[in-house]
Amino acid sequence: MTHFGLICPAVAGHLNPMLPLGQELKRRGHRVTMIGMLDAEAKTLAAGLEFLAYGTEEYPQGAIAKSLNNLSKLSGLAAFRYTMKLFTEGANVLLRDAPKIIKDAGIDALLIDQTSSGGLIADFLEIPFITICSAVVLNQDESVPPHLTNWQYNPAWWAKLRNKATWNLYRRLTKPIREVVAEYRRQWNLPLYSHPKNVYSQLAQISQQPAELEFPRKNLPQWFHFTGPYHYSGTREPVSFPWDKLTDKPLIYASMGTVQNRLINVFYKIAAACEELDAQLVISLGGSATPESLPNLSGNPLVVEYAPQLEILQKATLTITHAGMNTTLECLTNGVPMVAIPIANDQPGVAARIAWSGAGEAIPVKRLTAPRLRTAISQVLTQPSYKQNALRLQEAINRAGGVTRAADIIERAVSTGKPVLTGTILTGTI
Repeated sequence: MTHFGLICPAVAGHLNPMLPLGQELKRRGHRVTMIGMLDAEAKTLAAGLEFLAYGTEEYPQGAIAKSLNNLSKLSGLAAFRYTMKLFTEGANVLLRDAPKIIKDAGIDALLIDQTSSGGLIADFLEIPFITICSAVVLNQDESVPPHLTNWQYNPAWWAKLRNKATWNLYRRLTKPIREVVAEYRRQWNLPLYSHPKNVYSQLAQISQQPAELEFPRKNLPQWFHFTGPYHYSGTREPVSFPWDKLTDKPLIYASMGTVQNRLINVFYKIAAACEELDAQLVISLGGSATPESLPNLSGNPLVVEYAPQLEILQKATLTITHAGMNTTLECLTNGVPMVAIPIANDQPGVAARIAWSGAGEAIPVKRLTAPRLRTAISQVLTQPSYKQNALRLQEAINRAGGVTRAADIIERAVSTGKPVLTGTILTGTI
């Protein structure tokens, strides 16, 4: 038995894929503990895993929710800068507190979200760690556009120059986090990272994307694995929904997630775009408002504060989404094409991949108008290729192995202490 520690941001987009991994490892007889901020405690315990808190003074219960409320009102570069500020502050507290917590708990190995600086802790404690990519793949590669852009993949020389310039901007924007990491490496007498790729695990890096949703990359390590998504409805709180109000018309499901969802005018444009379509629109506000506070939406959409998303997607014909990675993968798992309205952080990159894969269309939030959105919705609803590509990606997800293959890779990496190379046939457990 191995005692695994989990480290990821205390937000749904990262907890929702990490907790199923922990559940699968626990099912295999391992002990699993989340090392997190207090806002992650309830969800972790509900998933049947252990929890140890760090940074309780700086991050009391509700602190992350308050920060996300501030973030939800921002978009574009302002939202990215605010996110980097939160990550920098969080990294400092994590690196200060977590090593002692992990050592005292007797944790043998760590699963670390790609957005976290926790790999440094594993180096300091001399225990193995695996990198988990819950969001879009963050590995820097000048052959693909950075994830904070909505650019399509293009192998042309000018596109590569554009990519290179923007990756340089990305490195400048993320410099404060690297400075925190470098300072702790000096304190702990560890060599400084010589390359950005060294931040991630040298044993296994695991993405919940299917490979078919990622741009063609040239520089991923041999131990990088696309396993498809990990989502169990059992890790989510039950949500009531007026199922009796659904009609026989094609169902358009609209959700802007639970973080950057307070641009309320977006919901008005969605309603106006769908008003004249022969379909039923269901809008989930994701906690950004109450249905009663939006009484003048065009048409007659069914509006709820929260929706049971996994169940709704089984009935949906099309999803209007912010292009969060989890919602995107849940749509594709159900073969549902999308119209993406990315707002900030990695959402433009995910939206670009949706369009590149042919499973949907994308409209940046700054270019969003009701007529433009109506055109995109009509296009995705009427042209068969979008549904066909969503089904193609659904098949790719089914083949990828999901949480079972991810756990196999993790067990192999920890038991052997050697890189688990792509294409390795995995049998047995620790």
